[in-house]
This record gives sequence, structure tokens and C-alpha cells, in this order.
Amino acid sequence: MDLIPRRLKEPAYRLYEMRLRQGLSPSRTQLPRHIAVLCDGNRRWAREVGHDDVSYGYRAGARKIAEMLRWCDEIGIEMATVYLLSTENLQRDAGELSCLIEIITEVVEEICAPVNRWSVRTVGDLELIGEEPARRLRDAVSSTADARTASFHVNVAVGYGGRQEIVDAVRALLSKEIANGATGEQLVEAVTAEAISENLYTSGQPDPDLVIRTSGEQRLSGFLLWQSAYSEMWFTEAYWPEFRRIDFLRAVRDYSARHRRYGR
Repeated sequence: MDLIPRRLKEPAYRLYEMRLRQGLSPSRTQLPRHIAVLCDGNRRWAREVGHDDVSYGYRAGARKIAEMLRWCDEIGIEMATVYLLSTENLQRDAGELSCLIEIITEVVEEICAPVNRWSVRTVGDLELIGEEPARRLRDAVSSTADARTASFHVNVAVGYGGRQEIVDAVRALLSKEIANGATGEQLVEAVTAEAISENLYTSGQPDPDLVIRTSGEQRLSGFLLWQSAYSEMWFTEAYWPEFRRIDFLRAVRDYSARHRRYGR
């Protein structure tokens, strides 16, 4: 039962949000440059609010994606990566999966709208989601701003698996070396951390400084396994459709208060 009337709760939230924003460092160097988000808990949220059709949760979560990205852009975050569809998600019921892929396609098209002026990249294997959704995603992404001039960049992880990304990176690295006539010994020497990083889906981009996961789960679930080695983690019990601006600002505030040692 909700003990605090809505007419009192909303002004309190607005006041708290204002204080959180005022508390953020005015210097961009204190903010995360790259935020990665696992948008988790859509199905559980739908069931808890009384819906047997989990697509209700997917659609509620979809409406939150662009909203959260605007929060990032507003406070000066340079890059965000959102985990929309993992390779494990592809094992879900065919009807549910078809609906989810359509919703994700619509979300990416919304993110890529010219009004946003964002640069967008897909990370993952689009061949796994079907020919028509893959075409729509490629067309949407190709229409976005040039990464060299856009003030905000978005990665959408679709058909993504962290282990597969590392396998693909090593294969790409070795294929290049073989094409250049490398010997067996040279192939072994070519496999370095730097060389693998250069062949990841996110090649050329900074690693995430902050990883946010909703729904109370405290694990990466294969998300950006290589890139998140030294990322700060922030977990919340809120399901993704319930994730609020104050939750986002608290995550950024907590990140700014941490002293990052990078394993040293």
C-alpha cells in the first residue's frame, strides 16, 4: 500500500532530483564518459503489475530507452551502450521473441531519428534476428549523424554475446595476420590485449566507465565482458520500466564519488 499521496510524492521527487543534479560535478572529467546499461526486468515488471502478456513489459521498457539516453545527453555523457537483445534471449518462445525483435527495431528507429542528432552503432550479430529486422536496423543506423561530429554516441547491443564478441575479435585478428603471410610463431605473438581490443565490435571507442543494471540482479550476463574489466558497477532493485531520472542521477553521483584505481 502506498502511504504517501501522489500529490506529495511528486514534488518531493522533483526536489530530490534538483538536489542530485546540483550535486553533480560541473566538470566533465568527474562524469563517466561512457555508460553501459543492462535494461533488465521488463517481464517480471509486467507480471507483477498484473499482465500475463509480457510484451506489455517490453513496450513499457522500450519507452524508457530514449528517455534514459536523453538524460545522458543532457548532463554531458559522451556515449551510452544499451543491452537490448542477447544471444541467450534468442532462445525464448518464438511468439515472444518475434514481438520483442519488432519492439527493439522500433526502439532503434526512434533512437536514430534525425531530431536526436545522435551517432548510433549496432554491436552484435544482426544476422541472428532475421533479414527484415536486420535491414531496418542497418538503414536506421546508417541515417544517423557522423560519429566524428555528433556530441552523443549510442551503441545498441542486439544479437550480442560477450564471449562471442571475444571469439570474433580473435578470429578477425588472426585472419588479418594470416592474410599478411604471418608464420605460426608470429600468429602467437600477434595475440595481445591491445590487438584484441582493436578487433572488438566497439573498436575505437572508450571502455564503459559505469555499468548500470536494473532489476536487482548483480552480474554482467555476458555484457561487454572484455570492455568492463575496470568499469564501476551500479545495481538497483528497480525493474527497467520503473527506472527513474533520480535513479540515473544517483548512479552518476555515486560514480563521481568513487576513486578509480584500475587494479593498481
